[in-house]
Amino acid sequence: MTIVDTHAHIYHADETRYPMIPEAYRPDEGVGTIEHLRKNMRASGIDRVTLVQTGSAYKWDNRLVGDIALSNREDMVGICNLDPMNPASVDELTRLATRYNVKGLRLEPGKDADPLYDNEGSARMFETARDLGVVICAHLHVQLAGELSALLHRYPDVPVVLDHTAYLTGKDLPDSERVRAVVSLAACGNLNTKLTFGITGSEEADYPFHDTHNVIRTVIDAFGPDRCMWGSDFPCEHWLKKATYQEHLNMFTKALGLSAGEQQAILSDTAMRVWFDA
Repeated sequence: MTIVDTHAHIYHADETRYPMIPEAYRPDEGVGTIEHLRKNMRASGIDRVTLVQTGSAYKWDNRLVGDIALSNREDMVGICNLDPMNPASVDELTRLATRYNVKGLRLEPGKDADPLYDNEGSARMFETARDLGVVICAHLHVQLAGELSALLHRYPDVPVVLDHTAYLTGKDLPDSERVRAVVSLAACGNLNTKLTFGITGSEEADYPFHDTHNVIRTVIDAFGPDRCMWGSDFPCEHWLKKATYQEHLNMFTKALGLSAGEQQAILSDTAMRVWFDA
């Protein structure tokens, strides 16, 4: 099985070449670099990776993710992050997608926009993504599920991935309003989801984070394994803190009790189809 990590943030020590924003959320020295990522990949048997622009460090400056995606194109692709309210983002997405092995756009709510997600800027980016064959990575909280649904219905030919499954948590009971809002999105056939909230959304301190298991299973049942994918939240020392890279993978290979077929879909097939056109 070709295992794909669909959520790795990347950093670089050279802040002259790749300057960080003021008050950036920096990892410790040596954490989050491409060398560190390769070490985790080798140790855990990871074959492919999608690199997600690190907004908390670089905001809209996608030079690092573009350069790393391009220089590692044999087994990685990039997901950029651009301001949807800036009309110039259309040209920048075109440049990144055509020259830098960027396959996805992490689309945020528009700052001061009304509505926050289903707005003119988002529509412009959806249309550009459709023209370029770029995947939209919808980065939003569950409160905006209705606005995302409207965009999904308006652009049914644009593949979309729900980032962090809209930040569900272990406190969300499977029949809660928040979970129902996410489950309702499964009716949109162009939407896939990243099951990356199992540790960050857990109230528990240690692996295997039982409190999120029922919510994860509910999402898998709603979307089907063939529209779900796993991601590590690399660097885990920075973003997870209470679990290692291997433990995050072990949730899906061991702790959740997934069948062999479910593992094949979630760890490999869905991500290969969406991000690597396989």
